[in-house]
Formats: sequence, structure tokens, C-alpha cells
Amino acid sequence: MATAGNSPSDGDSSLQRSSDLTRFRLAPNPGPMSLDGTNSYVIGEPASGHVAVVDPGPEDEQHLTVLAAAGVVDVVLITHRHADHTEASARFHELSGAPVRAVLPEHCHGGEPLTDGEVLMAGGVEIRVVATPGHTSDSVCFHLPGDGPHGSVLTGDTILGRGTTVLDYPDGRLGDYLASLDRLEALGPAILLPAHGPALAALDEKCREYRAHREQRLDQIRAALENLGQDAPIAAVTDAVYPDVDPSVRWAAETSVAAQLDYLRS
Repeated sequence: MATAGNSPSDGDSSLQRSSDLTRFRLAPNPGPMSLDGTNSYVIGEPASGHVAVVDPGPEDEQHLTVLAAAGVVDVVLITHRHADHTEASARFHELSGAPVRAVLPEHCHGGEPLTDGEVLMAGGVEIRVVATPGHTSDSVCFHLPGDGPHGSVLTGDTILGRGTTVLDYPDGRLGDYLASLDRLEALGPAILLPAHGPALAALDEKCREYRAHREQRLDQIRAALENLGQDAPIAAVTDAVYPDVDPSVRWAAETSVAAQLDYLRS
């Protein structure tokens, strides 16, 4: 198994092998929230000639051309609504002719909305849709049970390859997110294929780490409220819990605090 940015795939140096049944290409959209960029995945049995594409990413013609050339595209799948995952959806539908499917109808092009528990066959691979709201209300992950001895899960932004996930409050909610972590942990030590950052070896272990991190943050917010008062504003709590946050991601820290305050107060 390769981590993002390290191992070239068979036949195309622009696609890199991430698991037995997946390859990816790093989109040219680095930033404070997208890390090195968005990982666009190609799913397919190596001998099938057909693929599914997950999160085509930004509208960059070279990036999309490489994805379209990976094989006959059966379907395009979207993990959630954010633009670094969906911006190129309409263009890639034109380029590949494949239906684009997401939870939200406005991000579908020639395809039906995805439903929780749905099982698709694309690229010769069984792909199971797992609803994982929390980062956003429409977030889904894609479970490939036949990908290696423990399977793999494409996690979108629900779990990252490094760092932690921002909850896009009020659309994303902490209660939903904690339930989603439990659901993913139950899939066991699958390969974790995130939309940002490197692939990781054990999904269940990372879910436990993420939950522990959230509990630690909740304890910090409880302590801040003890000092500042239970009705302390978001900005004051953020100053107490994230004293050294970079100004470029201050909004993300405030959003996370807002989500955690909502969870504690409700």
C-alpha cells in the first residue's frame, strides 16, 4: 500500500496505486483546508478496463483528462458537497459520459442521488455506500469489502490522512459525527483512503484516535466555560481552546467550537 504522493501506478505516472483496487491523483488545489490538495480516486479491477471515479475535484482540465483516461468510467461518486470535491462534476460528466451521483440532487449529473446502504458494482468492484454525516450532513464514505484482506474505505473528509476534520456547523453536527465514527470503526482494520493526506493502514484505530481527540476538545471547552461562564461567546472560547491558531484557519477553529458548544448545550 502506498501513501499519497509516493508510489506510481502501473502504466500512468499521473495515477498512483493506493490499494489493490484503487489508484488516485492529487488535484492541483493545495490550501490551508485542503492540505496538499484533493485526492481523486479511481476504483477498478486492474483487468476490467472499467472504473469508478470518486471526487473529480477542481475544474482542472489536465487533472480531469488523466482521470477520464483511466478506463471506461462507469460512474462518478461524490463524498460530499464541498467545492474542492464537486467543482468539476459537471465538466467531468461531459468528458466521461458517466453519471455523477451524490447524496444531494444538485450535485448529481445524469444519475440518481446516493442512498445509505446502497451497493453498486462499478469497475468490477463492489462499492457500498455508508452515510457518515458530521463533517457535512450529506457526507458519505465508500466501503470496498473486497479490496485486500480487510477491505478499504474511501472516507472523503470524514477522516483525513493527517490532522482532524472540521465540522461544517450548523450543517455538520458533532452528535452525528460521533455516531459516524462508531459506524466506521465497526468496519474494522480496513485501509483508510482519505480525500486529503496519505492513506492509512487501519480505519478502526484512526476512528478511536479521532473520538479521543473530540473528547479531549470537549473537556477543554468545558474547562473554558467554567472559567468564562456558561454563556461565553464563541470567540472567547476559541481564544481559550485554540490560543495559537493560525489566522488563515481561525474560522475553522470557531466553527468547531460552535459545533461543540451546540453539542454540550443541547
